[in-house]
Amino acid sequence: MNANVANAPVTVATLRSLRDKPFELLRELERLARLALAGQGRDAANEREWVGVAFRVSAENFLVAREETREVLGFPSVVTRVPGAKPWIRGLANVRGQLLPIVDLRAFLGGGITNIGRGSRVLVANHREVPAGLLVDEVQGFRRFADNEFGTTVPPTIIRCERYLAGAFRRGNESWPVFSLRSLLESSDFLQAAAS
Repeated sequence: MNANVANAPVTVATLRSLRDKPFELLRELERLARLALAGQGRDAANEREWVGVAFRVSAENFLVAREETREVLGFPSVVTRVPGAKPWIRGLANVRGQLLPIVDLRAFLGGGITNIGRGSRVLVANHREVPAGLLVDEVQGFRRFADNEFGTTVPPTIIRCERYLAGAFRRGNESWPVFSLRSLLESSDFLQAAAS
């Protein structure tokens, strides 16, 4: 293939002219695919995306970074109470052979006990040293935001969890506070689970 054909803009006629030359046709299609991928890479670099898991505690919506969440579970059928634990520790559950502490996030934050319903879910934190499943009222799925929609200003919340928030994403009139599971799990309040 000559240099003029390699740099020429693609037209249907160009591809048709290569119909009887399968090797050249494949080479042209490969060139087009590489150009398309290069264009996607440029767009992706300029418009990076943040992905998080949306969840609800009481009447408020939050996000948690996808990397901070290992999985989402239904409320386990068997949760064994832990004697001498604070009331926000719902107990221990056996999840695929691993013991997982189940923490009522609303109760921990001082908003009262979460009533278990059909929408109740457990967010399993992705933390190497502190295993925890956080009981929330509902998980609403993944939410995607552009980096430029993020701000470090923490919006006021009813449940008073500002110390665990890492900013918020704003889109239109909606504000989505970002809950930092790492800050929560490493806080001294969370690590003091024994009742006084």
